[in-house]
Amino acid sequence: MTMMTPQPLDQQEDEEMLVPHSDFVEGPQPLVEGPQPMEVAQPENASTAENQAVDEPQASRFTWTIENFSRLNLKKLYSEVFIVGGYKWRVLIFPKGNNVDYLSMYLDVADSAALPYGWSRYAQFSLAVVNQIHNKFTIKKDTQHQFNQRESDWGFTSFMPLSELYDPSKGYLVNDSVVVEADVAVRKVIDYWTYDSKKETGYVGLKNQGATCYMNSLLQTLYHIPYFRKAVYHMPTTENDMPSGSIPLALQSLFYKLQYSDTSVATKELTKSFGWDTYDSFMQHDVQELNRVLCEKLEDKMKGTVVEGTIQKLFEGHHMNYIECINVNFKSTRKESFYDLQLDVKGCKDVYASFDKYVEVERLEGDNKYHAEEHGLQDARKGVLFIDFPPVLQLQLKRFEYDFMRDTMVKINDRYEFPLQLDLDRESGKYLSPDADRSVRNLYTLHSVLVHSGGVHGGHYYAFIRPTLSDQWYKFDDERVTKEDVKRALEEQYGGEEELPQTNPGFNNTPFKFTKYSNAYMLVYIRESDKDKIICDVDEKDIAEHLRIRLKKEQEEKEDKRRYKAQAHLYTIIKVARDEDLREQIGKDIHFDLVDHDKVRSFRIQKQMPFNLFKQEEVAKEFGIPVQYQRFWIWAKRQNHTYRPNRPLTPQEETQTVGQLREVSTKTHNAELKLFLEVEYGLDLRPIPPPDKTKEDILLFFKLYDPEKEELRYVSRLFVKCSGKPSEILTKLNELAGFAPEEEIEIFEEIKYEPNVMCERLCRRTSFRFSQIEDGDIICFQKRLSPESEEQVRYPDVPMFLEYVKNRQVVHFRALERPKEDDFCLELAKNHTYDDVVERVAQRLGLNDPSKIRLTPHNCYSQQPKPNFIKYRSVDHLLDMLVHYNQISDILYYEVLDIPLPELQCLKTLKVAFHYATKDEVIILNVRLPKLSTVEDVLNEIKTKVELSQPNAELRLLEVFYHKIYKIFPLNEKIENINDQYWTLRAEEIPDEEKNLGPHDRLIHVYHFTKETAQNQMQVQNFGEPFFLVIREGETLAEVKVRIQKKLQVPDEEFSKWKFAFLSLGRPEYLQDTDIVSSRFQRRDVYGAWEQYLGLEHSDTTPKRAYVSNQNRHTFEKPVKIYN
Repeated sequence: MTMMTPQPLDQQEDEEMLVPHSDFVEGPQPLVEGPQPMEVAQPENASTAENQAVDEPQASRFTWTIENFSRLNLKKLYSEVFIVGGYKWRVLIFPKGNNVDYLSMYLDVADSAALPYGWSRYAQFSLAVVNQIHNKFTIKKDTQHQFNQRESDWGFTSFMPLSELYDPSKGYLVNDSVVVEADVAVRKVIDYWTYDSKKETGYVGLKNQGATCYMNSLLQTLYHIPYFRKAVYHMPTTENDMPSGSIPLALQSLFYKLQYSDTSVATKELTKSFGWDTYDSFMQHDVQELNRVLCEKLEDKMKGTVVEGTIQKLFEGHHMNYIECINVNFKSTRKESFYDLQLDVKGCKDVYASFDKYVEVERLEGDNKYHAEEHGLQDARKGVLFIDFPPVLQLQLKRFEYDFMRDTMVKINDRYEFPLQLDLDRESGKYLSPDADRSVRNLYTLHSVLVHSGGVHGGHYYAFIRPTLSDQWYKFDDERVTKEDVKRALEEQYGGEEELPQTNPGFNNTPFKFTKYSNAYMLVYIRESDKDKIICDVDEKDIAEHLRIRLKKEQEEKEDKRRYKAQAHLYTIIKVARDEDLREQIGKDIHFDLVDHDKVRSFRIQKQMPFNLFKQEEVAKEFGIPVQYQRFWIWAKRQNHTYRPNRPLTPQEETQTVGQLREVSTKTHNAELKLFLEVEYGLDLRPIPPPDKTKEDILLFFKLYDPEKEELRYVSRLFVKCSGKPSEILTKLNELAGFAPEEEIEIFEEIKYEPNVMCERLCRRTSFRFSQIEDGDIICFQKRLSPESEEQVRYPDVPMFLEYVKNRQVVHFRALERPKEDDFCLELAKNHTYDDVVERVAQRLGLNDPSKIRLTPHNCYSQQPKPNFIKYRSVDHLLDMLVHYNQISDILYYEVLDIPLPELQCLKTLKVAFHYATKDEVIILNVRLPKLSTVEDVLNEIKTKVELSQPNAELRLLEVFYHKIYKIFPLNEKIENINDQYWTLRAEEIPDEEKNLGPHDRLIHVYHFTKETAQNQMQVQNFGEPFFLVIREGETLAEVKVRIQKKLQVPDEEFSKWKFAFLSLGRPEYLQDTDIVSSRFQRRDVYGAWEQYLGLEHSDTTPKRAYVSNQNRHTFEKPVKIYN
């Protein structure tokens, strides 16, 4: 065996299926042609597997010469053992094939049987049969595999045809010898079941709550800025604060645990302090958005404290937006602050190219001239320069952009480089404004690289960080922290394409390239001159004493729990239920069965302790019951899923150990032993020895029901004879209940409660044996009610009461317009009908007509009302109203209507904004008409509700969305399908000029707009009220402007600043006063008329009207919010 340098292993194109060998394969196996059915994982994504291969591989070649090959009479043959990477390997062959007519050959872990449970190792390897005549015909196949206990060998069942192998003329069998070669490269595997991040790296990770990897990567980045961590520690908190209600305390607690814990840290307290529910934790958000929101929240919480201004000191920089006229002496500047910078990725090869683009000068000329106050429209230069950069520079890379052609968001996976050292003073400070302090050296060192792996609709976030700015990088991937080199942190996160090794070297193959979907998304740089201040020491003296005490106590409790868990296999939990527990629980905590075992006294006992010793040492001392008066019963689960005392322990069983007894009591792998302690008391209320129990004796438990109080309680237990009858114990039951001896009572057997309640009347003249009554059964009894008394109670007998208890449901009702506040609660039944529910709600609200109640169900995930209400009698029962997927809610929303719901459902209600013709006023109307009504009916209804400019004025109905008119509704259109939930419906008078259009007149759309520049990308934003305008043939812009000014009543001074443009598909084409407007509106090649309009460009000074935002009734996409 000779050691050799690792070489890339070539992947064959024409492989058959790779399989671990099996001695149990019957019959011939099919050959599978074509590429390997293997997943080629990118290095970035490897962490998603349980184990990850890291570091450079150790490799070697093993050569095995097999003599007398044709005379081998073995089904399989192993080579001698060889060692690679510290592991033992061997080659396994099937000389006559593994149930196929091919040589079968595998790489095998030689000592798999002796390795510890859960072992795993990763290898890339090739197996070859050497052609001893012409080496170039050697057959070589390669693969890779994660070897483990289940798959301890891996290779090729159909390696090469036996006909070729055994043909001496082919060169594989020479002098009856075959030469096999195995090239094996072993990579060190991180076994994440046993991997200890703290031990391996000195750092710990954060647990993922569901989709919080984006938050984890940001928190790790912020934590590893020591100056920031120190400031968080110094935020004032008190020992009375609770982490779940205080962001500062929750963050202090999280940072403390990251600093001092040995295992990964949970973030639930922090997300609770944000005011997030579970739903928020399962919503993946954006790192950049969370970063801004969290920093703003901390900045606010730091005000008035010793650390006020820390966020600004660390992250705040300033730039200057300027517009400078070319031909006159006029310059406008505006200073703005930033906490992070958004850099373009598309079209930029690296960070410097993005900064070049950021400060790129835009020329305002031609149609796009700048209005320079008293100088009028002027050619100008517009741009951004930096006044100062912050000590910690956060760069957000714009990996996600809106693709207008595809009308969707896309992820930019282009290659984009970023340096270890970033010099923002380069080329004589080209990025700096004239006001910048040139004495500050803007040389930055890379501290963190936040990575997004995946596509636009989701993926995984993790971070590469070098906490002390040394050469050692670490990857923080949720709970796992691993050491990484600079290549992994930088070059492999540039994105772009990666080239796979050629499949057949020597042939002129086109290399196979694939896009790398893992790439840098956010970069954090620290200024060299500030790094000693920022990478400072943070130790316990920076942490408030109350916090240290609290967190150390938490750590000790956690350690106790861990120790408790580690020793759990040595102990058994014994839960002992007594009469006292039954009396305490039945009728309060429970109604069915006998006891909730989680609420009885439990003992943690070593499995080796004899049960008799447990009775003496634990039970006698705890309950004060001497051993001779104790009798224990084992509980058993019956087929109907009830749980009852089944039989007493035998004296022989009581001599066994606790561990042996637990195995007797339950067939499941349950660490608990559940027992009922029977204790008898004499007349003096002192314990006495338990009575002898024969096969004839049955132990029964008795519950008493009071129909007037609607109460069920436990009264006692009794032994009865199998052959006895219920009639024989009536006097005793009356005595237990405190009734007169001759009181008429009814007796029932409580049988089961899932899925339905079964409680049946017991015949008092039939023997217990004949009624199939046995040990542990429950008998319920009550006074027999007269017919008059029955009418005065809700649940006259036990079965009816138990049915009620099973189905009762407390429902929290909220007014739909106040969906966050409970208005009132009602105790209802899950099997209540629709009518039952609305009647109870109407009764609670003092409403005579229940049909005027409209209910809306609750969405358990968004914690909001569902978008659609419950139609009249469309559900059978209350339970149907409360079920949401696999959850049952306890919230319903209600509205009180002005007409009955069945009547309303035949009507259509439209929310219409009416614009007056004679005054600048808008009113919102709710128009309610039968569904088969037309738009004309709507307009006629509106006429009865508003003041018109003239009695015979004509109205029209428009569909408006985001300040554009999309439709004029035809008068005969049915209103049933008109949607006012997403669009704004606008009604207005039709101006006279539009009624008398000439043959060459055009009716055009006129919209207000502004241009917004985000990182030098111009976007048109519409605002205000859109309107129609008649333009006449040959009319100039100057003439049209006069009419627009008059219509909108804009003062001259303000109107002089407005610019006018023809817009098609969002692109402005500015008009001069002499331009003929109608000539621009001749085109027909546009999707909708609203995409061609006359645009009025000016600043948005209009007050926002409430109805404009009337889009969806409930929102479903939630932005990142921190509520507290």
